[in-house]
Amino acid sequence: MKKSFGLWSAVFLGIGSMVGAGIFVLLGEAGAIAGNLVWISFILGGLIALGAGYSLAKLASLYPSRGGMVEYLVQCYGEGVFSGSISVLFYISSVVGIAMVSKTFGTYASEMLHLKGIFYVNSFSIGVLLLFAFINLIGSSLIAKSENVIVILKLTIIVIFSVSVLFYMDPSLLSLKDAPKPSNIFSAVSLTFFAYAGFSVITNTVEDMEDAGKTVMKAMIIAIGFVIALYILVTFAVFGNLTLEEIIKAKDYALAEAAMPVFGKVGFTVMAIAALISTSSSINANLYATTNIAYQMAKDGDLPEIYDKKFYNSTQGLVVTTILLIVLILFFNLNEIATAGSIFILFIHIFVHLGHFFKIDKTKASKMIVGITVVLLSVTVVLAISYASKHVNDILYYIVGGFVLSFLLEVFLRLYSKRVVLKQIKNIKGD
Repeated sequence: MKKSFGLWSAVFLGIGSMVGAGIFVLLGEAGAIAGNLVWISFILGGLIALGAGYSLAKLASLYPSRGGMVEYLVQCYGEGVFSGSISVLFYISSVVGIAMVSKTFGTYASEMLHLKGIFYVNSFSIGVLLLFAFINLIGSSLIAKSENVIVILKLTIIVIFSVSVLFYMDPSLLSLKDAPKPSNIFSAVSLTFFAYAGFSVITNTVEDMEDAGKTVMKAMIIAIGFVIALYILVTFAVFGNLTLEEIIKAKDYALAEAAMPVFGKVGFTVMAIAALISTSSSINANLYATTNIAYQMAKDGDLPEIYDKKFYNSTQGLVVTTILLIVLILFFNLNEIATAGSIFILFIHIFVHLGHFFKIDKTKASKMIVGITVVLLSVTVVLAISYASKHVNDILYYIVGGFVLSFLLEVFLRLYSKRVVLKQIKNIKGD
């Protein structure tokens, strides 16, 4: 059978997952810390993502499983409580992330249509979620095609905006005399890395990928490299047209605000539409990846067997995940939960890349690249917790509670189902 994902389909999926709601919100937040030097923070965050992407691509080539990081945890740490607990935490964090992006879509849509109230926000959030759940049910072929179209559309808008406003930028706004302390650049990396965090979805396509051994590495490097260049372009466009005070004031919609001096209200509206397209793309890509994570965990693993049962061209796990997402959207304060979820993703990356050293003789990866990546991720997670502790009440309790909850769920599921998360790739010598 012809595989659904070629090189460029995988690249578009990765770009779609990365260039989501994050850049529209994080640019203002990171800029408030690093000022007009935030472009350096985006480069540093991108380099960490490249190192992590390299490590994941090597693992994906050796263990071509749609479970992605869940498979690598089990392969590296064995079929024990630790790998099971972290897998549960990864699934929960991924679900929270999708719920947050869906809520962002609902907020933008209701604001654009001047429909005030939580009812409209939730209605738009659930509506877009159900749309992409339907696309995922139809199958990976439609996911790849729809993501290609969505990514091309949103990138066209963002690139045209960025290039156009560069011609109107004020160089004095990028002057080093107005730059913040160099330490602020590194503090902002804890935020800028999250703008790249979706790159791992590329590894979830390997079972649907043509010549996965070679393609996954190429797709990872191209996708992350392109997004680094895009973020730098966008950063100069915004910080060259708005003062830092204006950016901080409009930090939740800084890109749209930067379009105002050149394009007026039309520019603001077009960039708001781009934000809607970007959130849609991110939901599409991450829902596909999270469904595969759930499938992996249910296939002789932790999650109840309903996640593993076929439903149209997907699994019932997609249905269960969608229901969980709707519950989160309707009944939970996602801002605080999502902050903790982002920090959990950092921890999970650290565990995966540390575990890579147990298999590095088989993956033939560079020990130096993987080691530097682990160190940089560790520094980033410390900075992320430091930043979050100043802006989110009781964030440490959320973090500790998340680890404890995942451990308890893992133990309960083992006792309840008598199953564990098993290795799906078992034909590797020595494993």
